[in-house]
Amino acid sequence: MTDLEAIFQDKALSSDLRAIAQKVTNQIRITPEEAITLFKQGEIGFLGALANHVREQRYGDKTFFNRNFHIEPTNVCVFSCAFCAYSKLYKNREEGWELSIDQMMHIVRKYDGIPVTEVHIVGGVHPKLDLDFFCDLLQQIKAHRPELHLKGFTAVELDYMFRKANLTREEGLKKLRDAGLQSLPGGGAEIFAPDIRMQICADKIDGDGWLDIHKTAHRLGMHSNATMLYGHIETYEHRVDHMNQLRIIQDETKGFNCFIPLKFRNQDNDMSHIAESSLIEDMKMYAVARIFMDNFAHLKAYWPMLGRNTAQLLLNFGVDDLDGTIDDSTKIYSMAGSEEQNPAMSTTEICDLIYDAQRIPVERDTLYNELEVYEKSPS
Repeated sequence: MTDLEAIFQDKALSSDLRAIAQKVTNQIRITPEEAITLFKQGEIGFLGALANHVREQRYGDKTFFNRNFHIEPTNVCVFSCAFCAYSKLYKNREEGWELSIDQMMHIVRKYDGIPVTEVHIVGGVHPKLDLDFFCDLLQQIKAHRPELHLKGFTAVELDYMFRKANLTREEGLKKLRDAGLQSLPGGGAEIFAPDIRMQICADKIDGDGWLDIHKTAHRLGMHSNATMLYGHIETYEHRVDHMNQLRIIQDETKGFNCFIPLKFRNQDNDMSHIAESSLIEDMKMYAVARIFMDNFAHLKAYWPMLGRNTAQLLLNFGVDDLDGTIDDSTKIYSMAGSEEQNPAMSTTEICDLIYDAQRIPVERDTLYNELEVYEKSPS
């Protein structure tokens, strides 16, 4: 008997949960109200079985990763988000770092001859690192290594760049696209609910602005990711509202590659008094996301934030993607108290992590084209 079959044999299962499980097995979309019911009433075994069913229907045991590296141009930022332990306010910028284009190109050249497929560029919002600066950077990276996929800049960074340049969002995105930018990461979404956003990140772009930038990128042929910061002062209702707004846009544009729940970390920030979510709550979050976000092809567990063991466990709760090999320059989450203080894994290490979960590693590119299936450990 499979775990899913066991669900329907459970006589103690409520009629509401049984009806939701029936809809999911019949590939019928569940409502926001039903997602809230899953959060509030679903036992972890029930949620895991249902989410794993959805995951395995799509991909079997395949688990995706890519070979990538990060560039973080600066941790100096004009904004002051309560949950952030990474950025240094511009007035205190002597405590932070600011990389020149030459310094960032040195990082790119370190990977010459190494089979990476993507560079991920995100950082703080520095008033002197403007749109022209980043267009120059993108052009130099593309000239040096044309095959490298350039994914960069959160909607927060983009909004500031475009306003400073006195360009519309479409004009600014076209300029970056013409310089070589190919897709957007999902950062900066946090929680769309205005009342929560006012408490944790009041001074940066609002939820509607984030959504508009991503919709605009999709219209221009650029894909993006979507995120949600969970486990702080939000409610289950806020989480479902956030996911529902993303689901509505995905119906319209089909431009999101994946959904990434991001766990709130409480070290060295203005929200350090708030306890972090438990492992059970993490599993619940990912499982409900996989069940509810039916038009998102992929659900990613960002292992540098969660830790390798938790990310591995979540492969049984709907997750089919572990991001990438990364490198040890990723400071955003290590500074906030993530499990991984030096986030880097070799291809062999990430494959072994997937094998140990009884899954099959598949190397992908940024747009989830399969590059190699590792039936046995890579040399």
